[in-house]
Amino acid sequence: MASPEMTSPDMASPDVTQITPLPLRGLTTLRTGAAPERMREASTTAELISALHSVWKTHDEWFVLGGGSNLFAGDEPFDGTVVRILTSGIEELPSPHEGRVRLRVQAGHSWDDLVAYAVERGYAGVEAMSGIPGTVGAAPVQNVGAYGQEIQETLVEVEMIDEGADAPVVVPAAELELGFRTSVLKHHYGEAQGRRAVILSVTLDLAVTGDAGRVIRGEQLRRALGLEDFEPVPLDWVRTRILQTRAAKGMLLDGSDPDTFSAGSFFQNAIVPERIARGLPPECPRWPVEPDLDTVTVIPLETYAGLTPRAGRPEGLVKVSAAWLIENSGIRKGFRLPRSRAGVSTKHALALTNRGEATAGELGELARFIQSRVHAEFGLLLQPEPVLVGVEL
Repeated sequence: MASPEMTSPDMASPDVTQITPLPLRGLTTLRTGAAPERMREASTTAELISALHSVWKTHDEWFVLGGGSNLFAGDEPFDGTVVRILTSGIEELPSPHEGRVRLRVQAGHSWDDLVAYAVERGYAGVEAMSGIPGTVGAAPVQNVGAYGQEIQETLVEVEMIDEGADAPVVVPAAELELGFRTSVLKHHYGEAQGRRAVILSVTLDLAVTGDAGRVIRGEQLRRALGLEDFEPVPLDWVRTRILQTRAAKGMLLDGSDPDTFSAGSFFQNAIVPERIARGLPPECPRWPVEPDLDTVTVIPLETYAGLTPRAGRPEGLVKVSAAWLIENSGIRKGFRLPRSRAGVSTKHALALTNRGEATAGELGELARFIQSRVHAEFGLLLQPEPVLVGVEL
């Protein structure tokens, strides 16, 4: 078991020198992006903090790069500094809850390697997220999930450092505003981040099942696994089945399969009011979005007249399948624009793929075409899922 290097505010920060910038096309799963103007690498937490402090002192533009699985980088060099997070390590800690264990994992650790580690030891709670590319530090940023299982179910806290801060802080999961594939840390296209910070480590609380396995109750995961009863199933069996399913959809990295040269689902499922969803064809898959039942109404004291307004019933929200919208707007699996090296995956309509040396411009052209077709057919504008750097849609 690896032991990560833990940090404290008074630790001496090593001097981290710049390296010759590497083209981002070789560091991202979508395989696009020129070399940035400047690049730094950090293999320990202390090096990472030092690198960030050096960049922040210069007021340079910056972003951090982990596995590069959720980044769409442009063809022109990024005029700033890219900090590569190469930290790794897992530390087992006692949990205050009986029958559970806590894992504190460094941000640069491979997410799937963490899942494999947990499954091998009989720690349950992340097995359905097998095969998701990227690093552990990126997982809370977009609240990764698959087949009904999300990291927010097991996330306890993160250690992170805010932009410009001297020292890291430990932030409970409840303060990250985790939602469907989002958090206060995620940079959504066209919107500013709620909190600009870098995650240094992640702590998860997992159930210890050992060889007994666990009962799968989530309907989405049960369907994916083809389960009909409620008998316990081994975690390694769940992991194997999930990896097979993802591979069939081109969602496991494979150097011989261009369908895997993607950023996963390129577009988010659309979340719309119920009245909008009712206007879509009935066969369009949709799922209700749970309302926020903890909403607080604040009435300024100077306007309070002894009565509180009657709470109205908020209009429900519905999540609509972006894959269905794309395919039913005339964009089929494998679709490519003329003379383009970018194409829709032959296995999954939501994945835009690099079919061989495609530029960011070609992938952007395909994304805009898909957006226009869906908007023309259904009146909805699909929003990109990856972080866009140097790219406009």
